[in-house]
Amino acid sequence: MKQSYPWVALGLGLVLGLVLVRFGTTADGQGMPLLTALLMSEFGFLVTAIAAGIGLHDMKKHGVRAAPTLMLVGNLLLAAGFLYMGLAFWPQAAG
Repeated sequence: MKQSYPWVALGLGLVLGLVLVRFGTTADGQGMPLLTALLMSEFGFLVTAIAAGIGLHDMKKHGVRAAPTLMLVGNLLLAAGFLYMGLAFWPQAAG
């Protein structure tokens, strides 16, 4: 399970990211509700950040290899993207 979790998280993160980009909240009120978008971005961030941590631990334990490095970079980029999207949704809540 520990070996496959980062790959599952990468796939789930890609799907969540695409859904948020396509159907996320907009200024005119279209798209998904704000709370749903915030929860999806927070869940995506947590899943991908944990997977990146597992991948980093695996790289320290077994050395640097191509596939785990790709998985680590992908999960880190997705975690940063979810963090950015989650913070970008907050100003819409005030206005």
